[in-house]
Amino acid sequence: MKIAVINSGSSSIKFQLFDMPQGEVLAHILIESIGKFSSEMTCEFGEKKVTITSVVADHHEGLENIIAFLKEYEILHDFSALDAIGHRVVHGEEAFVQSTLIDEHVIAKIKELIPLAPLHNPANLEGILSARKKAPLVPQVAVFDTAFHATMPKEAYMYALESAMYEEHKIRRYGFHGSSHAYVLAECAKYLQCEPSALNIITLHLGNGSSACAIKNGKSVDTSMGFTPLEGLIMGSRSGDIDPAIVLYMQRELGMSVDEIDTSLNKKSGLLGICGHNDVRTILEHDDEKSKLALEMMSRSVKKYIGAYMALLGSVDAIVFTGGIGEHALHVREKIMEDMPCNIVLDRKKNSANERIISSVDSSVKIMIIPTDEELYIAQESLRHL
Repeated sequence: MKIAVINSGSSSIKFQLFDMPQGEVLAHILIESIGKFSSEMTCEFGEKKVTITSVVADHHEGLENIIAFLKEYEILHDFSALDAIGHRVVHGEEAFVQSTLIDEHVIAKIKELIPLAPLHNPANLEGILSARKKAPLVPQVAVFDTAFHATMPKEAYMYALESAMYEEHKIRRYGFHGSSHAYVLAECAKYLQCEPSALNIITLHLGNGSSACAIKNGKSVDTSMGFTPLEGLIMGSRSGDIDPAIVLYMQRELGMSVDEIDTSLNKKSGLLGICGHNDVRTILEHDDEKSKLALEMMSRSVKKYIGAYMALLGSVDAIVFTGGIGEHALHVREKIMEDMPCNIVLDRKKNSANERIISSVDSSVKIMIIPTDEELYIAQESLRHL
C-alpha cells in the first residue's frame, strides 16, 4: 500500500511517500519558503537527491509541484493512486483523543481550534484542504500531536487557575510531540521484547523544540509542554518554564506589546537568548562562558524533569533519548546523566558509539537512544484506519 504523509508548516511542506506496511520510504520531499520570492524543493528517492528552486505561491501549488515531480520520475502517477494520506495536525484539544478519518466535521473542528495553535493549525488545515482537492476519494487521516497525551489524569492536565479558565475556555495542559513519544514507546517495547503496557519510561524528545514525557504502563501521565509548546524544557529559541509574572513585568514595566512578548518568549529566548545560538552543534564548538552556561541550563532543566517523573512513576524501566539533540549530541546526554541518583549510570563508551542502550550493565535503569520517526508513525496510524 502506498501512503503519503503531509506535514504542512506555515511556509513549508514535508512530504514522505511510504510503501506500507513495510515502512519503506519511496520518496522524501521538502519545500521551504512557500510564499516567498524563491522557494526550494529538495527531493530524495532511492540513491538520488534533486534540488529545484522556483516560486511557490501557496500550499496548493506546492502539492502540484510534488505531484509533478513524482510523476516525472515515475514514482507515483497521481495522488488518486494513493491508498491513504496522513496529515500531522498539531492541536486536537479534547475533541480528538486519537487519530481520525477526515470529514467535513473534522475539518470544521480543526478550524475552530486555530486560536489554540495559531502558528500551526492553519497551515495543517491548508495541507488537508489542498490534498482533498487533489484526491477527493482517497481516505485522509488526521494525526494529532496532542492525542497521545489525552490519557493524562485531571490532576496532571489542570492548571491551578480559576475554574472558568478550563470550563469555559479550555485552558489546560495538552502536551505536544505526541507522535514522537508514541513512536519511541512502541520501538522501546519492541527492543525490550515486551508490551508497551508493561513499561514505565521517561521519553526525552530533545531538538530545537523539546519535551519530556512520563509514560506509566504504556500511557502518557504527564508531559512538560502544556497549553502551548512554550512550557517546559529550555529549547532552541523558547524560554520553557518561567515565572508567569515575568510576562506582566515585561508588559507593564518594559512597555512591551503582547506580540513583542510572544516573539521574545518563542523566538528570541532559550539557548538563542542565553548565548546567541540555537543550534547545539554550534554551541558545542564555542568555549565561551555564555555557551557553557546555555548547555548547563538546558541540561539542568532536563535533569529536573527526569527527577520529577521518576517520583511520579515510582519505578522506571528506561530513560529514552530521541530527537535531533537526543540522538546525536553525546556530550549533552553525558551532561544530563551526570551524577544521577539511584545508581543510574551512563556508559561513556556506549554513549560515544551511539549504541541503542548506553547505560552501564549494572545501572538500575536502562538509558537508551531510539531515533524517532513521526512520519512513519503517521503512516502507521493511517494504515490502521484502512
